[in-house]
Amino acid sequence: MSHPLLNNWEKKSKEHAKSYKGLLQKLNKNQVLKELPSLHEEAFEHVDCLSCANCCKNYSPRFKTPDIKRISKVLGLRESVFIDTYLNIDEEGDYVLKNAPCPFLGSDNFCSIYEDRPSDCRRFPYTDEDVFYKRQQLTLKNASFCPAVYFVFEKLGELHQK
Repeated sequence: MSHPLLNNWEKKSKEHAKSYKGLLQKLNKNQVLKELPSLHEEAFEHVDCLSCANCCKNYSPRFKTPDIKRISKVLGLRESVFIDTYLNIDEEGDYVLKNAPCPFLGSDNFCSIYEDRPSDCRRFPYTDEDVFYKRQQLTLKNASFCPAVYFVFEKLGELHQK
């Protein structure tokens, strides 16, 4: 976390949450989608997921059927055993992890199933795709625990100050 913008980011993210919501509401979707790829790249020049892993420590991805099939096979488990061992169904009807932190997260913040991880993990934190704009509640929640989302919001704010 080398960029000065990232100093004390957790506190600043909480303080700026309202302004992020306002920013998403006032910005043009197409403009945001055009700007996200470069902001995403810039964020990950400064954010090292292995030094953070907040997402893996506190939240669960959705495990879709292809994820369950792939991971079960890699672990040498029947799908039903994988589900019974690791997953629950949440209030939205999605399979999610029973426990946090993720059981596949090592003490070194490396993922033991990284190559076969769920699609949600692969795509997280969605700072380079339309989910950032389309699922605003999710994006705002992600900003509270992911320094990359915070960074993208701050940069969007700088770009659109008037």
